[in-house]
Amino acid sequence: MDLSVPSSPVKEMKGQMANGLKLSIIRRPGTGAIIFRGFPVNTASDFNDVVEAFGYEEFTCFGGVSPRTHVVGRVYTANEGPLDQNIPFHHEMNRHPEFPSRVFFFCEVEPQGGGETPLVVSHVVYNKIKERHPDFVKRLEDPGLIYTRMLGEENDLSTVKGRGWRSAFSTQDKRLAEERAAALMMRLEWLEDGGGESNN
Repeated sequence: MDLSVPSSPVKEMKGQMANGLKLSIIRRPGTGAIIFRGFPVNTASDFNDVVEAFGYEEFTCFGGVSPRTHVVGRVYTANEGPLDQNIPFHHEMNRHPEFPSRVFFFCEVEPQGGGETPLVVSHVVYNKIKERHPDFVKRLEDPGLIYTRMLGEENDLSTVKGRGWRSAFSTQDKRLAEERAAALMMRLEWLEDGGGESNN
């Protein structure tokens, strides 16, 4: 779905959301992604105002894989890893019992090359894999999976998956990191080098 409203400032958009635009958007059948074009959204602060206009409850993000930086309000950078590395298809917070129902993207500075954000409708991918490889899917579903990840103490910016435990759990305190990991049904074990191993 592509909503092109070049004349609508952020304040007008907030009013439209209050008057039912939000419901008409999210109730549209078959809509997996919505592109808003032409809005005068030029800064991270403008973008935060747009996100706030939807009125969704804020999702607290602990334990993620990608090194990210808080910008303003609900806005974070997508990934602080090297620009020449591709980010593989993934579900946002896929290893967690709770995950965001919606994800918003915004580009403040257009890259000279690359920078695409391809989206995949995952239930379609799942159905195709199950159709072609039912035994494989059954082996994954019946016993389930255990995800193991090694986390350095600090972010490793040489990789797109290099978030350290201090950043992932927003703390310098190992005990608090363990508590936040446990809330995500994740076990966090400490390594001699100061890093950690998470399992869930």
